[in-house]
Parts: sequence; structure tokens; C-alpha cells
Amino acid sequence: MSCDNIQGNGDVAAKMFTAFARLRSPGLARWIQENVAFPNSMVDRITPVTTDEDRAMVAQDFGVEDAWPVVSEDFEQWVLEDSFPLGRPAFEDAGVQMVDDVEPYELMKLRLLNASHQGLCYFGRLAGYRYAHEVCQDPLFARFLLDYMDREATPTLKALPGVDLAAYKHRLIERFSNEYVRDTLARLCAESSDRIPKWLLPVIRENLAAGGEIHRSAAVVASWARYAEGTDEEGTPLEVVDRLREPLMAAAARNREDPLAFISNRELFGDLPSDERFVRAYTGALASLHAAGARATVRGLVPDRSGDPGEGI
Repeated sequence: MSCDNIQGNGDVAAKMFTAFARLRSPGLARWIQENVAFPNSMVDRITPVTTDEDRAMVAQDFGVEDAWPVVSEDFEQWVLEDSFPLGRPAFEDAGVQMVDDVEPYELMKLRLLNASHQGLCYFGRLAGYRYAHEVCQDPLFARFLLDYMDREATPTLKALPGVDLAAYKHRLIERFSNEYVRDTLARLCAESSDRIPKWLLPVIRENLAAGGEIHRSAAVVASWARYAEGTDEEGTPLEVVDRLREPLMAAAARNREDPLAFISNRELFGDLPSDERFVRAYTGALASLHAAGARATVRGLVPDRSGDPGEGI
């Protein structure tokens, strides 16, 4: 049973285990295919990196010297595909949501929770915040994230039996605002080249195809490009942690002279730089980030009292 934060985690595990078994014994591989369950799952619980303060707290409050205690929020969700050829324990008695198809719930988590993490981390860090809860306790940023979830992510989701989606989205803001989790923006900003293409760009592509709204998602991409320049709005250096750090920072260094430099990486962005509507939204947000800063850019992205979605930045 795989709990990895990737789509189709059970399918991936089945493919890998069976391929390995086939190299050892074709008979073993056949037996695995016929008898072993590899259910897909979606597990959701924010668990920030362990700190020295966490270790000290466990030692002081519990009398336990633990080199790596795991700290987590009080929310938990486990959705599990009900695919067990030889029967299974009563997982539902322990609060597991058993479903026929996990994919809609994976998309919900990836496009609402994970993509919203990207929506808050670059803007927040550029604006001077250090932690996720600081960003989400700011009403402007919380409103921006809810608008993204409601108007851009939600239209790309599939039916979600057993989920109150409106409550789920507001609970996300509450979870992100939990000051005791102390989830750092630096953690959320890391390895963006492995995150944005999987969590956010599919939202953009689907909305472009359907004629939906994309300017908030495009602005998040622009905030990543601005972050990759390596300094915040006060000129303080930012640590860019990414497997593609060198080419990303080299491209971001040309943002002002060539606004399309960062998104010209076909490995990451595919044909999006050829889409006029995406380019207009992206370059508008990038120009605003350079001219006015992160906070003003976010303010231009949320609806005003008339309901205008603020696409004019």
C-alpha cells in the first residue's frame, strides 16, 4: 500500500514491484499480478520539517530523547481505493474513506492544497513573510487563494462523492493559518520545477481549453519566475532550491529584458508560451511584480466590490 504523494501511487508501485519480481522469477511476477493488491490512495496531513525546537519540546514535555519526532497538524484524510482481490480489513472503521476511484480525490488535493501552497509561498516570501500561517492570516492573501480555488481550480475537478468542497476549501485556509505548524515558505518554495508542472500547469491548460479563468494561476507562475531571480523586494538574497536551479536562475535573470525568458523552458512549460491569453496574463503579473511588488500584484488579482476579477494588472 503506497502513500506517496503522486497520482496513481498504487499503479506505480504495482508496475515497479512486478517488474522487479519478473527479473527474479516470471512465476512470482504472475502470482503477484493475480493475488497482490496495490490500491491507489490519497493521504493528506501537513507534516513540516522537524526542528531542534520540536526535539526539545518532546524531551521536555514527554521525557523522550527522539532524534526525529514527526510534527503534524490535527487534520488527517485518507482516501483508499477499494480494490482488494482477497478481501481486506475494515479500514472504514478507522476513518478511511473507501472509494471506487481515487483519482478525483487526488486531483482535489493536488489542485487545491498543493497548488495553493505554490500560490502563497512565492508571493508571501517576496512580500517579506517567512511562514505559511503569516501569509494566510493576511486577509488579502487568503482571499486570493480562495478565489484561485473557487474560480480556477474547482472547475477542473471531477465529482467528489462524500466531500463538502466549499467546507474543504475554507478548512484549507484554516489549516494553512495554523501558527503551531510553522510551515516555512522556504520549504514550499523548494523544488518548484517538480511541483508547478504537476499541480498548477494542468489547471491552466484545462481552463485555457475550456475558456475558463487563468490569470491567478498565470500570476503564480510569474511569482515563481520573480522568486527565481534570487532576491526579495528588499534586495535580500533568496535561496533557490531546485534540481534545475542554474538554468532557472539564468533565465530569471533575463526577466526584465525578455519577459518570456523564464517560461521558454519547453521541458517545464511545453507550448504555453505560444498561448496568447496565458502570455498576456503571465507578463502582466510579472511586470506588476517588478513595478509594484507582490502585495500590490495580489491586490490587483482579487475581485473588487463590483465583482471585477481584476485581470487588468
